[in-house]
Amino acid sequence: MKIRPLHDRVVIKRLEETTKTAGGIIIPDTAKEKPSEGIVEAVGTGIHTEDGKVLPMSVKVGDKVLFGKWSGTEAKIDGVSYLILKESEILGVIE
Repeated sequence: MKIRPLHDRVVIKRLEETTKTAGGIIIPDTAKEKPSEGIVEAVGTGIHTEDGKVLPMSVKVGDKVLFGKWSGTEAKIDGVSYLILKESEILGVIE
């Protein structure tokens, strides 16, 4: 990947949505919602405080995270869709 997020931003690759329900019904592409889970691909250095210190990031590359439905900005890099958002928009890390 050829992007390095700045400050407290995170680059996330969305996880693929399942195409079949538990009951076996196939969901068409037009009815699918965008998944709100993803894998962290890159992280910035951290947020800068007023006194010049840098607070480190709470997430790291490879973490599986949960984020809001309308969070971040979508970007296509080398033909792959990514989501770029601030660390504060991440709701939690899935363990």
